[in-house]
Amino acid sequence: MTVTWLGLIAGAVTSFAAVPQVVRTYRTRHARDISIWQPILLTAGMALWLVYGILLKDVPLITANLFSLLCYGILIVLKIRYRDGDNLPERDYLSENSSSQEEV
Repeated sequence: MTVTWLGLIAGAVTSFAAVPQVVRTYRTRHARDISIWQPILLTAGMALWLVYGILLKDVPLITANLFSLLCYGILIVLKIRYRDGDNLPERDYLSENSSSQEEV
């Protein structure tokens, strides 16, 4: 295994870590438990890593940070878009869907 492949695998694993949060936020339509500052600070850091990767022409750094920037950019948009729903009573996506499936 080359160093580049190791970097690509590491980047893929860490980048895909954002996907479950994006999916859950989209499904539940609220982001009450997410601080807006966490994805903003991560996005700023990933943008710097991206620039660093571009300057080094390092494919794993570039691809991992591009994908992560996309995921966290979506999360920021969802956090802003669903901010009104954050003030509603707490909802649980899983229990809402399980009760609707039982009625079918």
